[in-house]
Amino acid sequence: GKTSLVYHLSWMFARLGKRVLSADLDPQANLTSMYLDDEALLTLWDSETKNSIYDALRPLIEGTGDIDAPSVERVSEGLGLLAGDLALSRFEDQLSENWPKCLSGDVRAFRVISAFYRLLYRGATSMDAEFVFIDVGPNLGAINRAALIAADYVVVPLGADLFSIQGLRNLGPSLISWRREWEKRMKELPADSLKGEQMPKGTMKPIGYVLLQHGARENRPVQAYENWAVKIPKTYREYLLKETGLANNPPLGAGDPNNLGMLKHYRSLMPMAMAAHKPMFYLKPADGAIGAHVEAVKNCLEDFKALAHRILKEVANA
Repeated sequence: GKTSLVYHLSWMFARLGKRVLSADLDPQANLTSMYLDDEALLTLWDSETKNSIYDALRPLIEGTGDIDAPSVERVSEGLGLLAGDLALSRFEDQLSENWPKCLSGDVRAFRVISAFYRLLYRGATSMDAEFVFIDVGPNLGAINRAALIAADYVVVPLGADLFSIQGLRNLGPSLISWRREWEKRMKELPADSLKGEQMPKGTMKPIGYVLLQHGARENRPVQAYENWAVKIPKTYREYLLKETGLANNPPLGAGDPNNLGMLKHYRSLMPMAMAAHKPMFYLKPADGAIGAHVEAVKNCLEDFKALAHRILKEVANA
């Protein structure tokens, strides 16, 4: 649910009057395909237009220079897109190779590892964005490490299943390790070597999780869902926050301060939104949202509005 969460939160923050840059750092480029139709994607990835994130990285990847100014697609007033590219996977090897080289003060290594952050910073500055939402791939590889180092805060989307529980157990130690390792590397950055460039702080502070596709019948969680969902609060605190001595699992839902929200399964709204290239809460009858869908769209709007306000609160208090 990472991509749909980034997409809908980006739109909702823009609706709330915030200026937002939505960044697709997943080589699958699914976020970009949610924003743009097939014709726009073909134009975007045309080698002559040079409008994707890969094009901005190309001089660095090819060894002919540093990053270029990123091209920001203006989606709507106050909402921009740093578009992804399937070719981004070619950057994985360089990110992996240059991570250890930072420890010896290699300036090019720092340019490579900080490339995502510097692109995000330049893109956000170009449109005066207050927030950048970053979509990442489903792994803990070198691309995601560089993407997450660029993040001040981390929101974890979860499902009520074994894979999410195991994912938390892997993600928590990785974030802690990357935070510590980046701090160590920044001490080796030669003075004035990237003069005028902003560098990532590597904060990656977890501010909570979002439980997706909340399953319920007659306002009661279904049993299969409940069996896994109740394990999430304690697992999150143990592995993401390193809290120990937790005798009992904290309550799920509003009783858990780390639970930012519980989003329902909106079922047929999502395919409609994908076809219309708009968020679920902006669907109209012309898009197919008729009958019971009308109420579902209203509920979706309120759910994401509440989630956005909660995230704003957590960021303000962090």
